[in-house]
Amino acid sequence: MLFFTLDAADGRARAGRIATARGVIHTPQFMPVGTLGTVKAMTPEELEALGAEIVLGNTYHLHLRPGEDVVAALGGLHRFMHWERPILTDSGGYQVFSLAALNRVSEEGVTFRNHLDGAQVFLSPERAIEIQQALGSDIRMCLDELVALPAEPARLREAVERTTRWAARCKAAHLKGRSGEVPPGAGQIPNGPALFGIVQGGTLPELRRQSAEQLQAIGFDGYAIGGLTVGEDPLAFAETLAATAPLLSGHQPRYLMGAGEPEDLLRAIGEGMDLFDCVLPTRNARNGSLFTRRGKVSIKQVRYQRDPEPLDPECACPTCRNYSRGYLRHLFQSGEILSMRLNTTHNLHFYLSLMRDARLAIAAGRYADWAKGFLETYRSA
Repeated sequence: MLFFTLDAADGRARAGRIATARGVIHTPQFMPVGTLGTVKAMTPEELEALGAEIVLGNTYHLHLRPGEDVVAALGGLHRFMHWERPILTDSGGYQVFSLAALNRVSEEGVTFRNHLDGAQVFLSPERAIEIQQALGSDIRMCLDELVALPAEPARLREAVERTTRWAARCKAAHLKGRSGEVPPGAGQIPNGPALFGIVQGGTLPELRRQSAEQLQAIGFDGYAIGGLTVGEDPLAFAETLAATAPLLSGHQPRYLMGAGEPEDLLRAIGEGMDLFDCVLPTRNARNGSLFTRRGKVSIKQVRYQRDPEPLDPECACPTCRNYSRGYLRHLFQSGEILSMRLNTTHNLHFYLSLMRDARLAIAAGRYADWAKGFLETYRSA
């Protein structure tokens, strides 16, 4: 139901296209996070102008508010948030980790104590798929069990085995529900929703291999690496990524979940990953931390008070074309809403431009040299 075309490869790095009913996603690609049906501080028109091709929504949070029934009644998530390009929805699996103090995991699913009002919420693999179907997303994720690191091998093995069983249940629910979403006789037209499996296993190579093999035996439209950037050190992240990425099908999209530092993204692209998401660019923007070609800038610092220069002279985003560092500091220190908007515009432009430049470098057969040069400059500040 979802087609991936490989356009260029340079070592393990690759550039391609994911065809969906709502448009083509050029990879490598970063997905701005719109947890509640909005990328904070941005309009859909602004996202499109920056070059965003896909955004991410969250099943758990949209289920709590406004509720998938409300979204469905108002035409589905695309119409609801006025975004006609592709949407990927996470399953709620990350909340198994992030809201661990508020949930209880069993073979049937996850019981949450609603962080808004304390009410009980139950999310099973089948329910996670049902909610995503009601939202109408283009790419949907299996419910998985994400374990914080470090963790004992026995605990990681338990999570891998449960993730596999849940993935099989998710696929069965997906196929059952998809029959009502795809018109009869659609054939090979990529107009149906896709389902991705999520590889778990912590930093243990044998568990990562087990998880990848079991998920690919079930069969999904794409595969994600989950369970990283949840407490492991940088070396463990790099080693686990390098060991896991080659285990995933080369004919389908590969998605690294939750990694957001530019160094991590470039490393992952070099290992053959295609899709990325993280709240880092938007969250950092709201906190006055801005990404530039020469590293991060904390715009709140007093040294920028009288600075007439643009944030990044090499950046072509609207923020850098029109506003000084002194003005951006003033807005942040004053708590102005415009601060969040201009900062977010810049950070998302940085990330989306990074993906575009990576694609161009791969196509030119110079990805390793380009990435090395970028990181040398980025770390030079």
